[in-house]
Amino acid sequence: MRGDSSMKVLVIWRLLTVGGVNAGWRNRAIYFKKYGIETEFLYTTDHGGLHIMQDVAKVYLTRDDEEIINIIKQNKYDAIIVVDTKAAYKWIRKAQFKGPVIIEARTPELIKLTPHLKTFKRIEPQLIIVPSKYQKRLVSILVEDIPIQVIYNGVDTSFFHALSPDEVDFQSEPILPKDKKIIGWIGRVDKRKNWPMLVEVAKKIKSERSDIEIWLIGGAQSVQREDFSAVWKEEQLGDIIKWFPVIPYQQMPHVLAKIRQSGGCTLATTKSESFGNTFIESMICGVPVVASNIMPINEIVMNGQTGLLYRGQNVDDAVKQLYSILDDPELHQQMSKAAIQRVEENFAIEVVANQYVELLKKVVPVDKDNRGEGDTPS
Repeated sequence: MRGDSSMKVLVIWRLLTVGGVNAGWRNRAIYFKKYGIETEFLYTTDHGGLHIMQDVAKVYLTRDDEEIINIIKQNKYDAIIVVDTKAAYKWIRKAQFKGPVIIEARTPELIKLTPHLKTFKRIEPQLIIVPSKYQKRLVSILVEDIPIQVIYNGVDTSFFHALSPDEVDFQSEPILPKDKKIIGWIGRVDKRKNWPMLVEVAKKIKSERSDIEIWLIGGAQSVQREDFSAVWKEEQLGDIIKWFPVIPYQQMPHVLAKIRQSGGCTLATTKSESFGNTFIESMICGVPVVASNIMPINEIVMNGQTGLLYRGQNVDDAVKQLYSILDDPELHQQMSKAAIQRVEENFAIEVVANQYVELLKKVVPVDKDNRGEGDTPS
């Protein structure tokens, strides 16, 4: 798309978080700009994510209906993308927006996803975008007659990539211990990410060997951080699980480089995902992944090639897979290479954002006379 055929889209989502959805949209917005597509964001609640978005795009943060309707009316958007926000359909209708509406369905639990897809309040979405084939199956249970398209989340490979040893910041936390292999566990400390299983894995490893350290990265804002903290102390796991609740986003490629250098891997104990950004971030940095053999994880992590998948929530099997990677430097190296290649080919932001750009070009009318029809009295 040439710069002269500019386009302006609004993304509406309830939650301004530091999580995967916003990280993904941040990358997309940067990429869209190169194609003359300007992205603006509207959120209703801030959960500490403003800093990752505001340097990239215009961000509106309000839950005032009138204000939101005015934003839609005045900005003459070419398309509006709604991410799991049922209230948005009412705003779009009241603003008399006539352009195409695209829906992104991101929530992996059916019960939480249902309200956002149950009724579109007389808005007719052109299409639903989902981040995995698994999510497509979930959405097709709830929706008929609207096309559903899979576009994977992308990772910015200019930021997340395998650092060479001389690029790594070894002075910053977490500090790499001598003679230990590192297992990284990255994400929120909550029910869905299933930290109790991590505790069980740690207890088993601790009872069997002393050459492994687990880094828990994240959890500063998590609802269950106190619960985890209590168990962590009570079970005396401070020597095997080192906890870093706040690691700046900028440090993550360095953290993953240290894990890779130790001959380690990342572990996920999550029970359900709609995609899983931490998997592609880990793999592009050359770190193999150990996770449960469930959809959509097995769409992302190739079992035996870019990591190993264990059965269900089985602690013994998870530990067995971890040891397979940690105790076989040659396998570790092969997986490391294969992981980088897989992400470059399938999940690099250039690849997936390009699919999104193509889609927008199809959906947005060429004459674009639909822009801002809400401005005229009906």
